[in-house]
Amino acid sequence: MSLSVFSYSPTHAARSCYRLVLFAAVAFTLFLSVPAYSSTDDKNPKKLVREADKLVRRGKILEAESLYRQALAIAPDHTDAKLKIAHLLIKQRRLAEAYELSVGVAQADRKNARAFALVGTTLLSLGQFAEARATLIEALRLDGGEALAWYSLGLLEYYENRIEESLANMRESVFHDPRNTDAIFSLAQVAARSEKYKEAADAYRRFLEVSRDQNDERRDRIRGLIDFLTFLGSRTAIYTTSGPDTSTINLTLIGNRPVLEVHINDGKEPLRFVLDTGSGITVISDETAERLGIKPVARGGKAKGLGGDGKFEIVYGFLKSVEIGEMRIRNVPVYIRKFHNPSIRFDGYIGLSVISKFLTTVDYGDEKFTLTRKDSELAKDISLDNAVPLRLTSSGFLSGEVQLEGVESPLNFIVDTGASVSVISDEIALVATVSPGLREQRMRVIGSAGITEDVPSYDLPRLSFADHTRSDVMAIALDLGIINEASGFTQSGILGGNFLRNFRMTFDFKNSRVAFAPVKEPQ
Repeated sequence: MSLSVFSYSPTHAARSCYRLVLFAAVAFTLFLSVPAYSSTDDKNPKKLVREADKLVRRGKILEAESLYRQALAIAPDHTDAKLKIAHLLIKQRRLAEAYELSVGVAQADRKNARAFALVGTTLLSLGQFAEARATLIEALRLDGGEALAWYSLGLLEYYENRIEESLANMRESVFHDPRNTDAIFSLAQVAARSEKYKEAADAYRRFLEVSRDQNDERRDRIRGLIDFLTFLGSRTAIYTTSGPDTSTINLTLIGNRPVLEVHINDGKEPLRFVLDTGSGITVISDETAERLGIKPVARGGKAKGLGGDGKFEIVYGFLKSVEIGEMRIRNVPVYIRKFHNPSIRFDGYIGLSVISKFLTTVDYGDEKFTLTRKDSELAKDISLDNAVPLRLTSSGFLSGEVQLEGVESPLNFIVDTGASVSVISDEIALVATVSPGLREQRMRVIGSAGITEDVPSYDLPRLSFADHTRSDVMAIALDLGIINEASGFTQSGILGGNFLRNFRMTFDFKNSRVAFAPVKEPQ
């Protein structure tokens, strides 16, 4: 994602510090606690549950939760109410209580497939992938038609970049529950990722038919996406490549971000594009698109991003070709949007969809960028022995596990060459070992959705990614709620250019991993 940071007027305000409780559930050992709700004794809990079910179908989540809780207050052992509350809590990302409720049922009834599916789904949302997989498989062993387990297992396969397995699981989930809007929506996402654009467009249409969600902005966004996917589905091939087995070009570091010279649509003019592993799709500025005569092919709704009001208009474009060195990629879908940085002009951002066809090396030390064909003999000579596993979020970001000093459990951080500086979430900034690192200097943050002023910054004592550790890493604190709404599993920060520039990195997108090697002279 595009994220640049500049120092701002120094101020120092007193901040309250609270310890963040990091919930990492790996065993069925939590105590079940249900808050008491007042309700008249003459109410029938089964009737309350039926009324709540109707509210869920109408998209009234909070009202439905209230009725389920009333039923549970009347009948504390009402298993169905517990599991339905847990499911609604997962949708709202209130994961600790969702786990407590579902694990309590699973402990009491080891044959309850739905309880195991909900436990596994909660663990997945928390980023506990191994435990989630084992629990979801157990749910399917108990009931092969448990749609939620198929859906969550499909998400897990997607996060670990096994796209075809994910697609098969999503289809299975929709087969068992044809009106499950979450599964239909995810089926559309995964189909688009596997470049099955017609299937993706059809699934999004089905979502609009079935969903009772009356969020007009979201529906506009999906309609625009359907138009774009329909356009892509009419093309014979997307992201086709040509060129030698390998190509290396120079890169320039501007604000800790690698900047490449590329050529668009066979043009002779060299354009400056930031390499952006924090973006699933390539982006071109509206000014450059207008200058090159690149017209929108679809539009609709607003996307969510960092900075400003958190939203920007979605406009889709299509490039006949992108040339990086001697490599040419044809038929490239893009976003067209306004860039908010008035002092540094870039023409665009190269996203993952373009470079994922190759082994991609970013050498910050020698300032070189290399694309190598994955099936070539040269690719066999590239060492990936100590590669670190990466995961793919629902929104298309690459995420890896980071260890932050003072936090016991690993945290998920987005690996983002397009961010000039690292980021921690507001919640992590409150951890007792992190909050003392608050700096006097406040920052201006320029993101995809605009500019945010007066952002607090911190010195992190130690930050480790696999075996690689850096001390005194500067990071800004942001509300990552916008990212986590669409990521699928919780992201606690972003590894930006001020950390990444100390390494040479080779991305193996096919196998979801990245190999790190320190540069000779750390920056």
